[in-house]
Amino acid sequence: MGTVSIVIRALNEAAHLPTLFEGIAAQTRQPEQVMLVDSGSTDESVVISKAAGADIVHIAPKDFSFGRALNVGCAEATGDMIVFISAHVYPVDEFWLEHLIAPFETHADVSLVYGRQTGDEDLTAFSEMEIMRRWFPDKSDPDQNHPFCNNANCAVRASVWRKLPYDELLTGLEDMAWAKRAQELGHRLWYEAGASIVHLHDESFSKTVNRYRREAIAHKRIFGHQKMSAVEALGLFLANTGRDYLASVPRRKFFRNVVAIPKFRAAQFWGSWKGFRQDGDPTGTLKRRFYYPKGFTPRAERLPR
Repeated sequence: MGTVSIVIRALNEAAHLPTLFEGIAAQTRQPEQVMLVDSGSTDESVVISKAAGADIVHIAPKDFSFGRALNVGCAEATGDMIVFISAHVYPVDEFWLEHLIAPFETHADVSLVYGRQTGDEDLTAFSEMEIMRRWFPDKSDPDQNHPFCNNANCAVRASVWRKLPYDELLTGLEDMAWAKRAQELGHRLWYEAGASIVHLHDESFSKTVNRYRREAIAHKRIFGHQKMSAVEALGLFLANTGRDYLASVPRRKFFRNVVAIPKFRAAQFWGSWKGFRQDGDPTGTLKRRFYYPKGFTPRAERLPR
């Protein structure tokens, strides 16, 4: 059995980290290393992580990108398998890590395994829950033929990462870019439904717009210069809003989401439309808007020298 390092990317996640660390401590398979890659937290994220026994690695906000944070964490990881998990998630049960890394130990050609994600019925937007139901089904796929994956709940072989570091220039979807390159080189991708986590996405309208905007920018860079017209964006908004309304009725959640559903879908497709309209690389100011809240100032003493 190989060794395991868990890498957690975080910025001001003190509200969620205790639950995550409790979930990790309860696993049937314990990691040899847990690491927090902190990008300038001003809350107690680092203190909480140290108390839980995690190694701390700092990355300055001016140097941050999702791919850069992952590469920094991977470079410090000691495990044969590197597990990525977001700071605002927690495992559904004590078998999460065992199920996530099992394919590596039984199939030498597997280089990436990602697990199922669900939301919190009380905290996660209904439309976000519908997206998770679509992209993270309850049936595993041991030989996936497309590059979709998500680093909120994912693992890669350290030996493969050394040959394929993450793209540090992308504004998002660095996980899919990595998976695409790995597949092109003949590596196998595995979706493991048994490795399930709860993903708490409690974002404002503007944050949701920013998320889909930066992901659309990255999507163009990875897969080519796709376009999305205003008419297409409107059509997608209407179609997905209608689909969500229909899905909410049998679950008795229509009335409580009658406003929230179109609000989320508007943010999703407005952000996507803006991202696909972006020509060239985003400016430093725009990237900062993507990665950090308005008015954010990092705590100087927590930055690397």
